[in-house]
Amino acid sequence: MTEQKLNQVKPLSLKINEQHQISLGEIKVAELVKQYGSPVYLLCEQTIRARAQAYTQAFQDNYPNHMVIYASKALNCMAMCKIIEQEGLGLDVVSAGELHTALEARFPTERIIFHGNNKSQDEVKLAINTSVTLVLDNRTELGFIEAQLAQDPSKSCKVLVRVTPGIECHTHEYIKTGKIDSKFGFNIEELDEIITRLKNNKQITIRGLHAHIGSQIFETVPHKDTCKVLLQLYKEIKDKHGLEFEDINVGGGLGIMYTNQDDPPEIEDWVKIIAGSIKSNCKELGLKEPRVLTEPGRSIVGPAGITAYKVGNIKDIPNVRKYIAVDGGMADNARPIMYQAEYLAEIDGKDPNKDTELVTVAGKYCESGDVLIRDIKLAKAAQDDILVVYSTGAYNYSMASNYNRATKPALVLVNNGQSHIMVQAEDIDDLLRNDKMPVHLK
Repeated sequence: MTEQKLNQVKPLSLKINEQHQISLGEIKVAELVKQYGSPVYLLCEQTIRARAQAYTQAFQDNYPNHMVIYASKALNCMAMCKIIEQEGLGLDVVSAGELHTALEARFPTERIIFHGNNKSQDEVKLAINTSVTLVLDNRTELGFIEAQLAQDPSKSCKVLVRVTPGIECHTHEYIKTGKIDSKFGFNIEELDEIITRLKNNKQITIRGLHAHIGSQIFETVPHKDTCKVLLQLYKEIKDKHGLEFEDINVGGGLGIMYTNQDDPPEIEDWVKIIAGSIKSNCKELGLKEPRVLTEPGRSIVGPAGITAYKVGNIKDIPNVRKYIAVDGGMADNARPIMYQAEYLAEIDGKDPNKDTELVTVAGKYCESGDVLIRDIKLAKAAQDDILVVYSTGAYNYSMASNYNRATKPALVLVNNGQSHIMVQAEDIDDLLRNDKMPVHLK
């Protein structure tokens, strides 16, 4: 791995000294592992804030009427909500649990939007009672909204209507959400009926339309096309229903660099594409320019994170493969087994350009598919070495599980020589906290 490439995946505060010892936020990773155990998720606060600010500044320069909304499914905890609030961003939640976390962190409800393709009646009720904006996904949910509002004429609800724009993008099949064959949103053919139904309910305010075409996207044309499709719908709705929406939500999905083969656009370039498409299409269609909402998640927190593991068993199969097993795996990082995701990594304290070998980094879980990184060149590893895996800030902690009755690692925020627990590590007693022994088995 070249230094230039490494600089694109590592957090801003990550440094490597002449002895090849890796530090984050001016603290050696080895010291953080000693303090918090391994595996451990480490987050660079400087990187999170810098990337949030990069979005805000790019929009301020190119389209001031905007709100950047952090997609918290990438990483949601109270500390993360607080950082996002302090940076002036909105928050995208997709469950009662994520909303509850945001409320406990005292996140302003006027900056929260609630997603989900199968919201429960209780979740809809919670959203209405807390005055967050609902992203309306389907007819069942609309029925829940109408029923809740009918019980109390004093209540109201703000909605964005999610549509599937039929736009394909080159990303993993499981994270394409803008195509017509998707579990999310209304097909365009249904929209006229849904707008009529919403317009006739005086307790509902339609803020605009929403579309999200997927994640880990490197192309800019699909996002440009999404803006065009949505604004053409705005024109049709204005002409037929006399409604001119205040907001347009074009989703998120900007990719990040995980490996040398990844080449994502810069945040500013992505924003310029969105802003330019909105402006040109509004001008062509005779529409006022709405407030633009975007929903970055991975591209804010992904590059901020690293995960540190300890090396355990090393298995060398001559002329076949060498396995380096670590003390984590699919329970703390489900992405490789789910999406065939790839990562860059290094051995702490060893020159990555000397005495290297091609190895496969295996996890400790009872699945043959539990492989974190297949075929990567690393400095020759030994038992108890620390392996640092880059770009793990997004969808690692948030997808963590207790598979094999594993305990979830600590999530630690690091900045300027200080480290703070965001989520403490579980211990084995935590695994039994919700276990109950039926009386007849005692």
